[in-house]
Amino acid sequence: MQMTSAPHLLAEDGPEYARILGDALRHAQDRPDLEGVGDRLNTEQLRTMALNATALITAAAATEYEHYVKARADLRAASATVPEGEQYGDASSATGPGAGIGAVLTVLTPLLAGTAAVIFLLVGYLLKAVSPSLAFGDSMVAAGWFFAALAAAAILVAAIGLLVTALRNGSTSLAAEDEEQELPEEVARAREAWRHALLERGILPFLRDALADPTAGPAARTPHRSPNRIPKIGYSRPDFSGPEDGPSAGPRPTFTSPDFTSPDFGGPEHRPE
Repeated sequence: MQMTSAPHLLAEDGPEYARILGDALRHAQDRPDLEGVGDRLNTEQLRTMALNATALITAAAATEYEHYVKARADLRAASATVPEGEQYGDASSATGPGAGIGAVLTVLTPLLAGTAAVIFLLVGYLLKAVSPSLAFGDSMVAAGWFFAALAAAAILVAAIGLLVTALRNGSTSLAAEDEEQELPEEVARAREAWRHALLERGILPFLRDALADPTAGPAARTPHRSPNRIPKIGYSRPDFSGPEDGPSAGPRPTFTSPDFTSPDFGGPEHRPE
């Protein structure tokens, strides 16, 4: 697996990163270098900043993370090559035809026995009501109570079977979780080295820098603005001057009235003699 100096954090390791960050913030008061938590930035603000800077923080532990991911991938590749029979043991033998017949009988026996009990009891008591002297009615009632007891016993057996199955599945899932947590020594060491490097070289320095940065506080990010203050938008207003400073500074155009002459100097029909 080829990785750069700042590998991207895999999705399966995201919760682990969040857990380490949460532990660091939870015990921030126990660290003298993080004693400023709560003055300008609280734990939630620091958590948000650290989650937004995940790539930057995890890059500080890139070497350890690359080694951990490689060791984990090798372990999974080795587990995938184990034969199916050895990996699951004798569990496959429990899924034979006997297990299917047993499940069917467990479900059908209470149903059939209960139905037979209802029929026999109903017919037997009807016969006894119609003709009390008939012995057949007593036989039907006896058979009905027999099937009722059988149905009750089948229901009890089914309940015990379900309880045993639930306990077995629960123990199997817990064993699988313990097996996942009990990783081989090489993978466990690689994971612990990554966790330590991520905390000491990534998360804690980032939190210290965030607390020491005066511009990281909420007050610095939202400067106060007076309601009468109008921000400049890139151009200035034109300067308006008074009459004394305006056109008088330059030459003014002059206007002369037209010269009016007498008719003697009019058109060609009024030429002087």
